[in-house]
Amino acid sequence: MLKRTYEKTLAMAESPNAMWALAFVAFIESSVFPIPPDVLMIPMIIARPHKAWAIAGVALVASVLGGLLGYAIGAFAYESIGQPILAAMGKAHAMEAFNQKFNDYGFWAVLTAGVTPFPYKVITIMSGWTAMPLGTFIMTSILARALRFFVVAGLLYFFGAPIRDFIEKRLGLMFTLFVVLLVGGFIAVKYL
Repeated sequence: MLKRTYEKTLAMAESPNAMWALAFVAFIESSVFPIPPDVLMIPMIIARPHKAWAIAGVALVASVLGGLLGYAIGAFAYESIGQPILAAMGKAHAMEAFNQKFNDYGFWAVLTAGVTPFPYKVITIMSGWTAMPLGTFIMTSILARALRFFVVAGLLYFFGAPIRDFIEKRLGLMFTLFVVLLVGGFIAVKYL
């Protein structure tokens, strides 16, 4: 079923309404959908590199708005909607321990989930459930999602289709490494 959903999502990239499809996928991916907007972004940008920045912008705005839906699910409907979503992803068991530390490191959690392969929807729901300050959530989401989507757009704009394999297979790892180095640097400065 997931493969069929992936193929349908990919086919949307070729439709005349691809930007609307991208906005829809980016919106729902931030709170409930398992397939990232990159699946649409990559073929859309390869087909129309002159629209790379607009495509990334649509993904950014829709993703942050979808993140607000995830935040609302966590804040207002965790028991009925949020918990089943997290349980389906195998993340429900870690809720209690995560909640205690989450708001202490909320900025880093949202930033990390926004740029790495970690499911952003988990963090959006957790942000609402733990009552992370909404302003912090929004600003960090904008920063993280802009970094992710505009880096993908930039790579495709400047290098085209040959960079696609790198983006699909290794960019998540590069973002993860970047966050680890960034956090490690802050820790080193603080304790050394």
